[in-house]
Amino acid sequence: MVTPLLTAIGIHRRCMSSGLANRGWRMVREPQQNQKHTKAAPECISFHGQWPADEQEKFCHDMLVVPQFLDEIEESGLLGEVEPYLKRLRYEFDHWDDAIHGYRETERKHWQPSNRAIIDRIVGVAFDGVAMPYVHVLDLAGTGVIKPHVDSVRYCGNTIAGISLLSDAVMRLVRTNDEEQTNDEYRQIFAKQRHMKYWADVLLPRRSLYVMRDTARYKFTHEILAPNESQFLQRPVSRSRRISIICRNEPT
Repeated sequence: MVTPLLTAIGIHRRCMSSGLANRGWRMVREPQQNQKHTKAAPECISFHGQWPADEQEKFCHDMLVVPQFLDEIEESGLLGEVEPYLKRLRYEFDHWDDAIHGYRETERKHWQPSNRAIIDRIVGVAFDGVAMPYVHVLDLAGTGVIKPHVDSVRYCGNTIAGISLLSDAVMRLVRTNDEEQTNDEYRQIFAKQRHMKYWADVLLPRRSLYVMRDTARYKFTHEILAPNESQFLQRPVSRSRRISIICRNEPT
């Protein structure tokens, strides 16, 4: 369960030392009752390996998690809109760049009013009000995996923001470079050269929002850990079927 984990992981609060306002995160001013929806939780990030101080500082700025971005009613409303269509699709086990197995997906531009308000809230928090009109809906099976990859610059800009439905998950981001990304075996580089790498594990609680931009977007591979590998701070994180609703900005 997420609650004991979040209770136990206060060791990374140093990322909060200068405050969100000083770290350049643009937040929409919302009514007081919605303040909980925009408070980042750097304690959801666990660092591993020998990080250069400036790299860790940049990463804390560019990789954000907002727990409880949705409440249960909002999650149910989103599921009610996307699941009838998703259930007509088969899970796929081939992907154009071999990045993902056990998934089905769609894109949506038009939403029911209550769900449109949620999408607008994501866009306001993560993109300062401007994002691509089509929203990516990705359904990852309970046994599905998202392998290490860097999203192509052809399809989105410097920011990706997503909400997690149905399940907690752990995202791993491993520092990479342009040379490694052109290596045919770059998905295995971490396993072969782990002692030379530094990386971060990021807890994505159910109903949370993550925002990944700039350094985190371009200089790190990201993956969703498989159920048998899913842990955070040496505690297992149960991962089942997960639907993510993902917004992006335009490529530059």
